Amino acid sequence: MRYAYSYKVRPEPGGGFFISFPDVPEALTGTRYEADVPCMARDALVAALSFYTDGERQLPAPSEGQPMASVPILIALKLAVHKAMLAHSVSNVALAKRARTDEKAIRRIRDLFWATEVENLEFVLLSFKEKDDA
Repeated sequence: MRYAYSYKVRPEPGGGFFISFPDVPEALTGTRYEADVPCMARDALVAALSFYTDGERQLPAPSEGQPMASVPILIALKLAVHKAMLAHSVSNVALAKRARTDEKAIRRIRDLFWATEVENLEFVLLSFKEKDDA
């Protein structure tokens, strides 16, 4: 489960660089220094993908291209939970029941900027597998 998207870098006339993602139009950023481009691209990607999770929308499909920005592993796990919830038409409340927790905990798990323990994400993801196996 790798969430990686290609991005484009355009030099700005006054200096610096503009970064955009063809598959994620909300992901836009810029930087003054070329060395900062990969980090800024990753941060813009995570911020833009949070709009999709917050709005309970399908994630855009990534296309091939170079260079690529990948989200950190914790964010990838959260995106996998989001994708599973949409695929199974499961609400926060229903997932909380499945995972034997409260709805507030599920909201935090789905928040890309909330520091969630990997074990909690694994438990929630496994709850989908158990339901599929039943």
